[in-house]
Amino acid sequence: MSTIKTITAVSNATDPFLASQELYQQLNQDNICFVLFYCSSTYALDALAQTMEETFKETKIVGCTTAGEVTQQGYEQHSIVAIGFSSEYFAISAKLIETMEKFDTINAQSTINELVEECQSKDLTTIKNNSFLLTLLDGLSSNEEQFLVTLNSATRGIPHFGGSAGDDINLAKTHVYYQGSFYQNAAIVIMINTTLSFEVFNCHHIALPTEKLVVTAADADSRTVYELNAEPAALEYAKLLNMELKDLSPEVFSLNPLAVKVGGHYYIRSIQKVNEADLSLTFYCAVDVGIVLTAVEMGDIFDPVTDRLDEISQRYGKPELVLTCDCFLRRLEIEQKGLEKQVQRLNAKYNIAGFNTYGEHINGTHLNQTFTGVYIAGGINE
Repeated sequence: MSTIKTITAVSNATDPFLASQELYQQLNQDNICFVLFYCSSTYALDALAQTMEETFKETKIVGCTTAGEVTQQGYEQHSIVAIGFSSEYFAISAKLIETMEKFDTINAQSTINELVEECQSKDLTTIKNNSFLLTLLDGLSSNEEQFLVTLNSATRGIPHFGGSAGDDINLAKTHVYYQGSFYQNAAIVIMINTTLSFEVFNCHHIALPTEKLVVTAADADSRTVYELNAEPAALEYAKLLNMELKDLSPEVFSLNPLAVKVGGHYYIRSIQKVNEADLSLTFYCAVDVGIVLTAVEMGDIFDPVTDRLDEISQRYGKPELVLTCDCFLRRLEIEQKGLEKQVQRLNAKYNIAGFNTYGEHINGTHLNQTFTGVYIAGGINE
């Protein structure tokens, strides 16, 4: 068998043609059957779509835009990271859903059926216990929660994770890429069937709940909270932090998140922006009138990740690849605290690659400020 199971390539070239060529040269190995890529939104996307399709013409290729790229060398920006998968160890199928809002249970079932059939046709290994799903969604759509819940109803217990596309924190347009074109308001569902051992996981660094805020006016469709505790939402949040309204920023949001309690666990609902016209707050995750948002103190950002990866590695051995969806707000926290060297050490140790997201997905749930992914071990699943 070929020794290459997966291969990760990075290009910092700003020209789409040069970037595609650099990636191709790094990924040009026998048996690479599928390429997954994550790119900065600063690229000329139409040109990048065309040149990626022309360069990788024999290989199925999907991807999305990011709020930063994650490589074995640490965090990158204004780059492309691409991962190639060998057909000797992986059977991979992918399907584009062009509009998330019309995705219903029947669509979910037919999507999973198609993905299973395509993987089975490659006759690599059984689907059950040897497959996981990866989702890439438009990160500025308000349909993510409903899409993920609907998809989860049809997954037959196959573990699932994913990430929402970013646009370098411009909050304007996020895209997913499928075979020659970038799409908005769309989703890609990928099934990865493999002979290698793997584990889908996610972790966060919430330490302690503190003060509670009740959402007293909101628009669930746009994920906008107008009032907290019957006061303008941005003012009440600023007051909680003893800050001036003008000082609220993504950096502040990353260090001072709000969370909801579901089934005894806290899940972060990250703030996207302050709307100056009415002092409302727009969020990256679902919010509605009546929910209680709790201010939370955050613990060490690395401890939960290193503990989890250490524990998985003790069971499965060395990683071949840890494919991650790492929230961009975690990245902002790490950059503010000057911890980039620790990211480099962690990523090199565990062979981590992926992207900074506007939201993470795990088994039908949409999350913020988590480190979510799949640990793919170097050894064969017995």
